[in-house]
Amino acid sequence: MPPPSDRLVRFDRAVRRVHRTTACLMLTCLATAGCLYLPPLAQLVGNRRVVVTLHLWSGIALPLPFVCGLALRAVRADAARLSRFGPADRAWLRAVRRRLPERPAGKFNAGQKLYAQWTLGAVLVMLGTGLLMTATGLAPLAWRTGATFVHDWGATAVAAAVVAHVLKALRDPEARKGMRTGTVDARWAAREHPLWRGTVATSTSTSTSTSTSPGAIADGARPGGTRRRPRPHP
Repeated sequence: MPPPSDRLVRFDRAVRRVHRTTACLMLTCLATAGCLYLPPLAQLVGNRRVVVTLHLWSGIALPLPFVCGLALRAVRADAARLSRFGPADRAWLRAVRRRLPERPAGKFNAGQKLYAQWTLGAVLVMLGTGLLMTATGLAPLAWRTGATFVHDWGATAVAAAVVAHVLKALRDPEARKGMRTGTVDARWAAREHPLWRGTVATSTSTSTSTSTSPGAIADGARPGGTRRRPRPHP
C-alpha cells in the first residue's frame, strides 16, 4: 500500500532491518560488557563464561548487518549519503553553533552523518582491539595490554554515544516513527530536512508554480524530476 499523501517514504525495509539488527547487537555488547566490568552487575550473572562468549560473538557479528546490507541498493544509497559532507552540512553546523532555527539539511543532517561515521570507526576499533585481547598466543603481551586499555575506554565512549543517541531519538517521535514504519510526516520533513529530495518532490507535486524551489537547486534537480544541464562556456 502506498503511503498517504501527507507522509513520505524515508527508510526502505532493508535499511530498517539493518538498523534494528545492529542496534540489538550493540545493546547486547554493552549489556554483557557491563556484566563483565561492573561489580554490581557481575554479581547478578551466575555463569561468567557464557557472558564472555555472548559478548565476543555479538561483537564479531556487529559489522555483519551493514556489510550484508551493502548488497541492497537502498542501503548503499543511504550509506553514500551518510559518507558525504558538503556545504549544506557545514552550514548546518554553523546554524547549530549559533542556535539558529533554520538549519539546511538533506535526508541526513550533519550531526547524523558525524554520528554514523564515528560509530563505524568505533566498531572497527572495538572489533580489532577485542580480537587482540583474545589472541593470547598470537599477539605479544604489550599489544594485548594496549588493546585492553583502548577497548575499555572505547567501550565507555560508545556507551555515552549510544545513550545520547537514544535520548535524542526519544525527543523526536516522528524520527522514531520513520525508523519504525519507514514513513514520516511531510511537514516534519520540510522543517527538519528541507533539502531532502523527497520533500522537494512532494512540495512540487502539490504546487502549480513553475519556479524552482531552493531544495531542488541544492539537490541539482528541477521540479519536473530532470537534472539541470550545465550551460556551455563561450
